[in-house]
Amino acid sequence: MTTECQLFGTVGCHLCEVAEVLLMPLVEHGLMVELVDIADSEALFETYGLRIPVLRRVDTGEELEWPFESEQVVNFVL
Repeated sequence: MTTECQLFGTVGCHLCEVAEVLLMPLVEHGLMVELVDIADSEALFETYGLRIPVLRRVDTGEELEWPFESEQVVNFVL
Protein backbone atom coordinates (compact mmCIF):
# COMPACT_ATOMS: atom_id res chain seq x y z
CA MET A 1 0.00 0.00 0.00
CA THR A 2 1.97 3.04 -1.22
CA THR A 3 -0.81 5.53 -1.82
CA GLU A 4 -0.11 9.01 -0.49
CA CYS A 5 -2.92 10.78 1.32
CA GLN A 6 -3.52 13.94 3.29
CA LEU A 7 -5.69 14.01 6.40
CA PHE A 8 -7.24 17.43 6.82
CA GLY A 9 -8.03 18.30 10.41
CA THR A 10 -6.94 20.54 13.26
CA VAL A 11 -5.61 20.42 16.79
CA GLY A 12 -8.28 19.75 19.39
CA CYS A 13 -10.66 18.05 16.97
CA HIS A 14 -11.80 14.82 18.64
CA LEU A 15 -13.00 13.26 15.38
CA CYS A 16 -9.63 14.03 13.78
CA GLU A 17 -7.90 12.21 16.62
CA VAL A 18 -10.21 9.22 16.12
CA ALA A 19 -9.43 9.23 12.39
CA GLU A 20 -5.68 9.29 13.10
CA VAL A 21 -5.98 6.27 15.41
CA LEU A 22 -8.04 4.45 12.78
CA LEU A 23 -5.39 5.15 10.12
CA MET A 24 -2.37 4.07 12.21
CA PRO A 25 -2.57 0.32 11.40
CA LEU A 26 -2.76 1.19 7.70
CA VAL A 27 0.24 3.51 8.02
CA GLU A 28 2.16 0.63 9.58
CA HIS A 29 1.39 -1.32 6.39
CA GLY A 30 2.70 1.37 4.05
CA LEU A 31 -0.07 3.96 3.68
CA MET A 32 1.52 7.40 3.62
CA VAL A 33 -0.54 10.05 5.39
CA GLU A 34 0.39 13.72 5.75
CA LEU A 35 -1.48 15.49 8.55
CA VAL A 36 -2.63 18.90 7.32
CA ASP A 37 -3.82 21.44 9.90
CA ILE A 38 -6.54 23.52 8.28
CA ALA A 39 -5.95 26.30 10.83
CA ASP A 40 -2.72 27.14 8.97
CA SER A 41 -4.59 28.30 5.86
CA GLU A 42 -7.69 30.44 5.49
CA ALA A 43 -8.52 28.70 2.20
CA LEU A 44 -8.28 25.23 3.78
CA PHE A 45 -10.32 26.37 6.76
CA GLU A 46 -13.06 27.66 4.45
CA THR A 47 -13.02 24.44 2.41
CA TYR A 48 -12.79 21.88 5.20
CA GLY A 49 -13.84 23.71 8.39
CA LEU A 50 -17.24 22.04 8.68
CA ARG A 51 -16.24 18.67 7.18
CA ILE A 52 -13.09 17.55 9.04
CA PRO A 53 -11.64 15.05 9.19
CA VAL A 54 -11.29 14.49 5.45
CA LEU A 55 -8.89 12.02 3.85
CA ARG A 56 -7.68 13.11 0.39
CA ARG A 57 -5.69 11.09 -2.15
CA VAL A 58 -2.72 13.09 -3.43
CA ASP A 59 -2.69 11.37 -6.84
CA THR A 60 -6.36 11.79 -7.77
CA GLY A 61 -7.67 14.50 -5.43
CA GLU A 62 -10.51 12.17 -4.48
CA GLU A 63 -11.79 12.72 -0.93
CA LEU A 64 -13.25 10.45 1.73
CA GLU A 65 -15.28 12.33 4.30
CA TRP A 66 -15.89 11.35 7.90
CA PRO A 67 -17.30 9.06 9.11
CA PHE A 68 -15.16 6.31 7.58
CA GLU A 69 -13.96 2.91 8.74
CA SER A 70 -10.77 0.98 8.03
CA GLU A 71 -12.39 -1.12 5.29
CA GLN A 72 -13.60 2.01 3.52
CA VAL A 73 -10.10 3.52 3.67
CA VAL A 74 -8.56 0.34 2.22
CA ASN A 75 -11.04 0.40 -0.68
CA PHE A 76 -10.42 4.14 -1.11
CA VAL A 77 -6.65 3.80 -1.49
CA LEU A 78 -6.58 0.68 -3.67
